[in-house]
Amino acid sequence: MAPNEQTLTTFQTRVRQMILRFQELKKENEELYAMVDQNEKDIRRLRADLENRSSDYDSLKMAKMMEITDGDLETAKNRLAKLIRDVNKCIAVLTEQK
Repeated sequence: MAPNEQTLTTFQTRVRQMILRFQELKKENEELYAMVDQNEKDIRRLRADLENRSSDYDSLKMAKMMEITDGDLETAKNRLAKLIRDVNKCIAVLTEQK
């Protein structure tokens, strides 16, 4: 084989290797882009889920606050009723003493 033919054969081999490497890299690149797209979809889904859960949490927190307020109101009503009974008893005692 002549030196030129040897050089040409080496060049052709290198070009084929480069083409194969290019195809491998292209396939890997497509897989990576698919992974990025999937991750972005997952992120959007998780953010929407987080917003929904945050809204639910705020609603529950508000309901709990209202529940505590209602409980305090009931306690206050009971205390006021007891005070009224005590005042009525005192009035009855004072009325009897006259």
